[in-house]
Amino acid sequence: MIWLAEMFSDPYFGGMKRRDFIQTVGAAAAGGILARSPFGAAKKLDRIGLETYAVRHAMAENPERTLAAVRAIGYTDVELLWSFNLFGRTPAQVAATLKNEGLRAPSCHMSAETIFVGWERSLETAKLLGHQYLVVPDFEDWTKQTLDDWREWADRFNAAGAVARKADIWLAFHNEAYHQKPIDGQIPFDVFINRLDPTVTRLQLDVGNMLIGGGDPMQYLQTYPDRFWLFHLKDAVADRSHDTGLGKGIFDFKRFLAAVPHLEQKPAYVEQETAKDSGGDMADARANFEYLHALEF
Repeated sequence: MIWLAEMFSDPYFGGMKRRDFIQTVGAAAAGGILARSPFGAAKKLDRIGLETYAVRHAMAENPERTLAAVRAIGYTDVELLWSFNLFGRTPAQVAATLKNEGLRAPSCHMSAETIFVGWERSLETAKLLGHQYLVVPDFEDWTKQTLDDWREWADRFNAAGAVARKADIWLAFHNEAYHQKPIDGQIPFDVFINRLDPTVTRLQLDVGNMLIGGGDPMQYLQTYPDRFWLFHLKDAVADRSHDTGLGKGIFDFKRFLAAVPHLEQKPAYVEQETAKDSGGDMADARANFEYLHALEF
């Protein structure tokens, strides 16, 4: 910091006026150039989300009380589950609860069939709930046999995504562990990504599922830096057999989060699936929030 003070004490340093230098530094900081500079502060997640599947037991007992507890922990965002019928609440009821608790829901998980029946009506529901993304988590048995199934789903995704963009919503897809299992010598998730139209579709990277399936989240982030716009932050045990609490497994979250382009624009959700009851899942939600809240990268 001494060199910086000396520079400011001289009205001209290196031929640059002090005013011009300040403007240059400001522009560089705005563009992220100084994010890793020697005098720049370490970054932290400004917003931390929770996938409501992680607290599904508590949500099933009382959604309103659970969302209030989630906000009290410190979470700012939640990912809803249309696929769980919003835990028995109407979209209007959930929207009211979110507003009351000061939570936002940038996305939801929904069944793949949603894009076939009442798709435009679903887009209106998404607007009511404040969603930017409608995410299909899996194609289930439809894509476990052939790569042609994946290609056909990609084509249907592109068509539905084009409709969604007219409503200012993104259609997105989330990876499961088995999406890394080769079919005819190819990784089906790769085949799917490469057939998608990135102008109308986006992807959610579940780092834990990727690890459990044998994949490398960092490699996918580097290979497709502009395709992943949402994240499930999930750790995995050493043998990759199941997930575990954040910071208790094998994944380097510091390295990963530091590598995500424009992270501040991309919803990131905690999702630990291993809790067995409402007390357990809420305790895990708190521990995982505390880990991420303290994490600097």
